[in-house]
Amino acid sequence: MQYNNLGAQSKKIRLAALFLAMSVLLCSCGRTTVVKEEKPSGADIVKQTPTKADQVHLRDKKLLYKNQDPTEVVIMYLTVSSGNDAENTNHTWEEINTYSVYDYERMGVDRYKVDGLLQVGDKNGIIPGELGYNQLSPNCTVQVRGQTSSKFAQKNYKISIKDNKGQWRGQSTIALNKHEQDSLRFRNKLAYDLIAGIDQMMGLRTTFVHLYVKDTTASGSGEFRDYGLYTQVEQLNRTALRTHGLDRNGHLYKINFFEFFRYEDTVKLKTDPTYDLKAFESLLEVKGNDDHSKLIKMLDELNDYSIPMDKTLEKYFDIENLSYWMAFHILIGNIDTQSRNVYIYSPLNSERWYFITWDNDGSLARTENKIRQRTVQIEWESGVSNYWGNVLFQRSLKTETFRKALDAAIKDLRSYLTTERINNMANTYASVVKPYVYRMPDSEHAPITSAEYDTVLRSIAGEIDTNYKLYKESLKKPMPFYIGTPQKLDDKLVVEWESSFDFSSETISYSFELSKNYTFSSTIEKKENLKIPTAEFAILPPGKYFMRVSATNESGLSQYAFDYYVTDNGKVYGTKCFYVDKNGRIVEDTYVEG
Repeated sequence: MQYNNLGAQSKKIRLAALFLAMSVLLCSCGRTTVVKEEKPSGADIVKQTPTKADQVHLRDKKLLYKNQDPTEVVIMYLTVSSGNDAENTNHTWEEINTYSVYDYERMGVDRYKVDGLLQVGDKNGIIPGELGYNQLSPNCTVQVRGQTSSKFAQKNYKISIKDNKGQWRGQSTIALNKHEQDSLRFRNKLAYDLIAGIDQMMGLRTTFVHLYVKDTTASGSGEFRDYGLYTQVEQLNRTALRTHGLDRNGHLYKINFFEFFRYEDTVKLKTDPTYDLKAFESLLEVKGNDDHSKLIKMLDELNDYSIPMDKTLEKYFDIENLSYWMAFHILIGNIDTQSRNVYIYSPLNSERWYFITWDNDGSLARTENKIRQRTVQIEWESGVSNYWGNVLFQRSLKTETFRKALDAAIKDLRSYLTTERINNMANTYASVVKPYVYRMPDSEHAPITSAEYDTVLRSIAGEIDTNYKLYKESLKKPMPFYIGTPQKLDDKLVVEWESSFDFSSETISYSFELSKNYTFSSTIEKKENLKIPTAEFAILPPGKYFMRVSATNESGLSQYAFDYYVTDNGKVYGTKCFYVDKNGRIVEDTYVEG
C-alpha cells in the first residue's frame, strides 16, 4: 500500500514538472532562450603562489600533540638477557649500569648492550595489543644513553626495537631519561609541551614512564624490579622526521659541541681519505644524510667575513626559526644551548638549515641551583651574551635584521609564557611526579627535600620575567671575549684578548689584573682604562698565576671574559689560569668538559 502511494505521488510530481516546463516555453513569446552551463571564471580559482624549498618556514604537525595527556604514566616491563658477540649484546645488566660513556672511551670500545624484551602494560601486567604482548623472545637491545648523565647512579636508557618486532606509538627507538640533575623531574616535558603550543617551533612527543626491569643476565634476580619514573622523549631520527612531516632523506645532525667554525681538520667529506667519523661525531652526530658537502658549503660561507652576514643568514637559515629558538631558550634560561643540546636539520633539496630543540632539563633552574649550591648562572650566561662565543650566533646578532626578529620573538613568547600557564602546567606535572620522586627507588637519589621541592616549584614561573629583564640588560652591556695566553716579547710578557663589542657603538675600555690567587685579594699587576685589548708585564718566576680582564662601556656597564678557573666549589668566571715552568715556558690551564 505504501509503495503504491509513493508511486502515485511520484507521478503527480512528474506531471507538475512537465506543466511548468510548457508554461515557461509558452511565455517566451517566440524568443529563443539559450541556457548556458555555468562555469567558474579564472578569477574564481585562487592558486597559492609556489614557494621554493629555501623559503619554507619550519612547521610541526600540531595534531600529534592533541591527545597527549600530561598526567599519563605508561608502565613498561623490560626483561634483559645476554645476547651474542656479533651484536655486542653479550654483556650483563650490571655492566650496563656500571660503565659511563667516559669509561667506554677509556677502554676504547663501543657502548655495551644487552638483549631485551620490552612490553607495555599496566599495574596488573601486559596489555593485549600493546608492544610485546604474547612475545617471549627479545624484541630490542638496551644500552646506556647520554653523556654527562651516564656517570650518575641512575642511568638513562636507549631501547632500540628490532626490525619487524613492532613499534610503540610509531617509534622504534625509546629513550628513557631519569633527569637526575633536575630535582623537579619534569622540566624537559614542560619545555616540549610549551613548544607544542608555539607555531614557529618544532617539538617532540614526551610521556612519563614507570619502568620495571627483570634481569636474567648473570647474577640477575629474575624478578621485576621497580626502577621508578622516567620521561620518554621521542628520538629525532629519520622516523621522527617523517612523522612530523619533514624530509626523512634530509640532513640531520645532533650537536655535541659545535660553534659553527669551519673545523677543517674534522668536518670533511666522508670520501676524504682522512675522514674520521668518530672525530666528526665528537662535534656533530650524523642522524640523517651523510653527504656533508652542503654542511661544508654553509660553513665555508659563514666563516668568510667578506660575505655580508645578512646575505649568508638569508641564504642558509630561516630567521624566524632561529630567532624563536633562541628567544625561547633565553626566556626559560636554558643556558647550555650555546654549542650543544640542539639538532640542525636541512631538507635534501634545500640550502637552509633549521634548529630543533633537544634537552631542556636545565631550564628555569635559578632557585634550584641556589638551594643545591651549584654554580649560579653568571652575567654573560644571561641574554644574548650567552651565545656570543658561537660564530653563527655572534654574526647573526651583529645584524640589525636578526636583532629585530629576536626582539619580536622575545615579546611574542613572553606573552605566551605567562605565570598562570607555567604554574598550571607545573602543578599538574608535580601532582604526578612528586609521589614517585619521594619513594624508592628515586627517593634515594633525590637531591633536595620535599619542602625544598615545593619551594622550587613555586619559583619557576617567576623566572620568565627575570630572564626577560636580563635579556634587555644584556643588549646594553659589552659582549664577553676570550683571553689569550701570555707570550714572551723581549724582556716582557705580553697578553692579548679579543676586542669586546657594544651594540650601541660605545667606546670600550679594559681593566687587567694579575695575581697569585683566583680571589685577587692581592695583585702583582693591575692596569685600568686600557683602550686596546693588550697588556704588558714583567717576566714572571716559575709558578701558578691568574689573570682577569673586564670590559666597560661609556655607560659604565661591565662584562668579564668567557674564561674560567675550576675550583672544588665550582667555576670562577672571567679568570684565566696559566703556569710558568722552570724553563720559563708558559702553559695555559685547560679543562675537559664532562
